[in-house]
Amino acid sequence: MSGIRAVLDRFPGLKRQLRELRDKLIPATSVSSHYVEIGTEAREGEALRLADSWKAADLPTRQRALVERQLKDYRNGTAVDVFDVFVAALREVDIPEAGDGRLLEIGCSSGYYSEVLEARGIALRYCGCDYSEAFIEMARQFYPHLSFDVEDATRLSYADEAFNIVVSGCCLLHIPDYRTAIAESARVAKDYVLFHRTPVVYGEPTKYFRKQAYGVETVEIHFSETELFDLFRANGLELKATFTLNNNPDPRDPGKGNANRTYLCRKQTRS
Repeated sequence: MSGIRAVLDRFPGLKRQLRELRDKLIPATSVSSHYVEIGTEAREGEALRLADSWKAADLPTRQRALVERQLKDYRNGTAVDVFDVFVAALREVDIPEAGDGRLLEIGCSSGYYSEVLEARGIALRYCGCDYSEAFIEMARQFYPHLSFDVEDATRLSYADEAFNIVVSGCCLLHIPDYRTAIAESARVAKDYVLFHRTPVVYGEPTKYFRKQAYGVETVEIHFSETELFDLFRANGLELKATFTLNNNPDPRDPGKGNANRTYLCRKQTRS
């Protein structure tokens, strides 16, 4: 192996090309890169241009390669922060007895969070939906005993209050019409809505970025936390708990910064 490294060091161009090939074939731990902020006037056009980015046919395979490594670590007892936060949030809810509770994950990708529930003994009947047919096809192959549907998060076909718990699974940040997506999540939830892995900014308005994710160009929204809380309240959701994955205050202004958080909301009873 050291001999191969020595040869590659003599040919930096070849070394760079092999590294780029490796990065395409094997996703890195950090899957998002090349962030470029989108100005207000260009947001609508860029969001429309990249609307179908996550429907790319080869994207599920790239993501699953990373997921398999995370799941293997998790099964072996290694902490995986995004899984740990998900479980911690569900420990805060009132789960119906006898396994009668239903959980819907919107933006379920290949359905791998069903394994997180199973690994930690959380007795909820998992269902998943995603707007990518390729992801749903993969989910059905990995978990044929579970229910998966192709759905648009802004126009869900499910009945009102069809699920005890609804998880918006790291998909809200890719939905330009996120206001409608939040309303739909609240509509089909009976008891709780969990907005998992949500990028936010504080002290600033909502921002839009263009980025690379698993080699696919897409839009990512970083929500004004104040706006997000207002949308929760407007849709009958009471914030019950917040779990912070990371927090990065602006060193020049402590009143500003960005964070990645998971929000657990309780559905308020309407009189």
